[in-house]
This record gives sequence, structure tokens and C-alpha cells, in this order.
Amino acid sequence: MKTMTVGDLKARFSEVIQEVKAGEEIAVTFGKKKEIVAYLVPKSTRKPAKRQLGLLKDKGNVLFTDDFKITEEEFLGL
Repeated sequence: MKTMTVGDLKARFSEVIQEVKAGEEIAVTFGKKKEIVAYLVPKSTRKPAKRQLGLLKDKGNVLFTDDFKITEEEFLGL
């Protein structure tokens, strides 16, 4: 993994994006301590986050049958 400062990133942004698209991972550093503040990773290596259902998880279920129909008035509550 490459590291670069925010200034370097700003100066070579287009080149850096091409590198990321090619599969390179880049850490962006900031400040006198050169603390890592961000990571640029290719979209292909990112794992999709699992969606959390929260408090209602496993509390109910829904079944839609093939003959389920609703009119526009019923949908709109008219």
C-alpha cells in the first residue's frame, strides 16, 4: 500500500485515481505527524456492507401472493 500526503494527492489527483482504478490501495496522510486520515481503495475490493434490520429484525414477515392487487384509491387512502 502506498502512502501520500494530502498535498501530493491534490497535485497528482488524476494519476492517483488511475492507480486506484488499476488496483493500487493508497493511504492519505495529513498534518505534521503524517497521520493516516483516509484510504483510497478500488471499488472491486470493497465488500458491500450487510444491512442492519435493527429493532424489528425477526419480528414479522410479509407474503405477497400472485393475485395481490390494490387500486390507486386504496394505495392513496382516498
